[in-house]
Amino acid sequence: MALKVKAKETLLKIGKYADTYRYVMQPELYIALTQEKVIREAALRSGVSKGVMQACWDAAGEVIKAWATEGHSVALPGLGTMRFGLRAKSVANVNDVKTSLISSRRIIFTPDVDLKDELANTAIQITCYDRTGKEVKRVTSTDPGDIEEEDPSPDSPDGEGNQGGNTGGNTGGGGTDPNVGGDDH
Repeated sequence: MALKVKAKETLLKIGKYADTYRYVMQPELYIALTQEKVIREAALRSGVSKGVMQACWDAAGEVIKAWATEGHSVALPGLGTMRFGLRAKSVANVNDVKTSLISSRRIIFTPDVDLKDELANTAIQITCYDRTGKEVKRVTSTDPGDIEEEDPSPDSPDGEGNQGGNTGGNTGGGGTDPNVGGDDH
């Protein structure tokens, strides 16, 4: 099995490559699996009835949501942990601390080592498309499979007073912004 990526020749509008065409990569998204399909498959693999699996799924979701919103880092079996974080501006004076300094609330996922190893060992297939949408090249990975780590420290370089790690250099479309260096933005 391989992860599929597309590299589309795109006219960049901002940054140091503004007004030039560059190949921008982003994952090819597969269909979103419905909760129903996941529950059906989990029930089949575990030998538990679909109704029992649905009840367990719902209960686990409620527990995870409740504990995470209380500030806990919650284990997701076989995947890692999730917790809530935020991005906020820092101030020098304690009297200036207020909720309006918070610019965003985030969900932070930290994968297990086994999941990271699985991702690192999964091949990547890139299909390149020119600006007209014509396929011009296919590439299969030979990279070392390095996994990007998030910096959970409050002093990370991605923003003033960040609490909870980097969000990465991702654009709204799911691709990596070619005008962003590393995982700062």
